[in-house]
Order: sequence, then C-alpha cells, then structure tokens
Amino acid sequence: MAMNLPSQRGRGRRAPMADINVTPLVDVMLVLLIIFMVTAPLLTQGVPVNLPDARAKPLEQDQQPTEIALDGDGRIFIGKDEVSADALPPRLEAIAGARTGKEPPQVLLRADRGLDYGRVMKVMGELNRAGLTRVALVTVGED
Repeated sequence: MAMNLPSQRGRGRRAPMADINVTPLVDVMLVLLIIFMVTAPLLTQGVPVNLPDARAKPLEQDQQPTEIALDGDGRIFIGKDEVSADALPPRLEAIAGARTGKEPPQVLLRADRGLDYGRVMKVMGELNRAGLTRVALVTVGED
C-alpha cells in the first residue's frame, strides 16, 4: 500500500499555498448587491410632513396680477371684461407692452374643469406669444 506520508528525508517545510479562494468573497458581494437593490427604491419615497405655521408677511408686489378666466362655455375674461378669441392677442400684447424694461407681470389663469385641454392650451400659447411667461394656474384644494 502506498501512502503519502511526509518523508523525513525531505525539506521538512511545506510549500506556501499560492491559491486564494474567492468564492466566499463573491457570495458576500452578491448578498450585498441584493440588499442594496432592495433598499434603494425605499430611500426615494417621500415622507408626509406636517409643516409649521409661519408669521411671515406676504411678499410685496408692485402691481396686481392680471387675471384671465375661462368659464364653462369657453368664454375668455380678462379681469371682469369678456374678450373674444380674436381680440385676445392684441389685449395680451398691450398688457405685456405696458411693462417694458421690467419683468413681465404675473398672470393668474383660471379655467373651468369641464373645458377641454386644447382650449386652455390655446390661451396659454397666446400668453407665451405675447411674452407673458409668469403664468400661475389657479386651482381649488381638495377637501
């Protein structure tokens, strides 16, 4: 029977092992990758926050914003005056031209919820063409 016994005649030392076992390293890296893939989407979720009240004064404006409204029938109003669709561009250019040298005036756009999207976008396009780019859409908060 042949057995592999250390010989007394040999050097008596064992040769150093030159191999590194990377299997445990790969296993740990894969587990960490899975953990990060699962937890990363959870980090981007928003948290509902109850914000504190502030006693700050409202910002001062040098003039009142221009109010434009579209009622349920699609009629256009600037302030309280009804304006036809053809007369809207010259009126908007007059509003924008009144503030030469300064920033354009603030425009508040109110539109009935029953209107189609295209009708509201036509008015917004005319506002943009006239140079009135500070447009705020007015909504009512849900109860």
